[in-house]
Amino acid sequence: MTQRIWNFSAGPAVLPESVLEEARENLLSLGKTGIGILEHSHRGKAFLAVYEETEALVREVGGVPAGYKVLFLQGGASTQFFQIPMNFLSPDQTADYLVTGSWSEKAEEEARRFGKTHIACSSQDKNFSYIPATSSFSEKPVYAHYTSNNTIFGTQWPGLPPVPAGVDLICDASSDIYSRPIDVSKHALIYAGAQKNLGPSGVTLLLIRDELIERGAKNLPTMLQYRTHAKNESMYNTPPTFAIYLVGLVLKWIKKDGGLPAVGERNQRKAGKLYSYLDQSKLFKATAAVGSRSQMNVTFVTGDADLDAKFCSAATKAGFDGLKGHRSVGGMRASIYNAFPEAGVDALIEFLKNFEAENGK
Repeated sequence: MTQRIWNFSAGPAVLPESVLEEARENLLSLGKTGIGILEHSHRGKAFLAVYEETEALVREVGGVPAGYKVLFLQGGASTQFFQIPMNFLSPDQTADYLVTGSWSEKAEEEARRFGKTHIACSSQDKNFSYIPATSSFSEKPVYAHYTSNNTIFGTQWPGLPPVPAGVDLICDASSDIYSRPIDVSKHALIYAGAQKNLGPSGVTLLLIRDELIERGAKNLPTMLQYRTHAKNESMYNTPPTFAIYLVGLVLKWIKKDGGLPAVGERNQRKAGKLYSYLDQSKLFKATAAVGSRSQMNVTFVTGDADLDAKFCSAATKAGFDGLKGHRSVGGMRASIYNAFPEAGVDALIEFLKNFEAENGK
């Protein structure tokens, strides 16, 4: 077997090895069916059992209350950027957006196609390096939208943003979904691409309040109405069966590992170790403000683009993959999602120390 290396990719990202091993065993035959998981019909009993178990685990592990639908859709979070306002925002209404990075910027831009938008807060003035402490909402927003974790700039909401009473809160949780406990009941809709903490690319998870679904526009193409997918248990068209299966395996792994409280504590510990080193380093510097730092994506620089490039090259040769920062900001980024082992963080810190000793100013 090929030696596995430390995968710091921002997504698709590292998956638990036990999950990959179980999936490998079921590629040729799902259990004793004689048909591999990739080959089963989405209408057959074998896959329906997988689907039902996965949905039940989404609810159990995430504490999803009654009155919410679990949907498995396609098109990634980027499709939700326009599908949400298409369903819930009309030209005479206003939706509020809390803009803390590139993805929330893109979501707000898409919403402008369907109605009015109001930027309740923004951290663009400091290159999205912090989460704003206050927000200013419009008079009657139809909903308020935020991105819980910002992969590019390495920031994360420490808790729920305060929104006016009665305003539907919508969250793009693509890069920190099920990485810590979350109060689903405080949201009208949570959506997330699975390819960072829950599974492979190809499926988008939605937790959406029943009454919000019914308020959606009815004059849209069938596939773009949430009620279509809710009524058909995400199987109006053929769903990404293998991706859903893997999400189920990852949720079993989370549950066995102590659930979201235990996963959240481990993620906090992993990130804490790395930030602790960066804060005392004379060469490396974390780019996100204290109090706004992401536990999922740790962004850092040396302050010298050439030295950053030298570090990334040396790290790749040493078996650390995916540490180059997003092309729009440069520097470095260590993505340490749920399945990333703590031993990998320890190994990175040791490598950082050695590189600093050899290249320190």
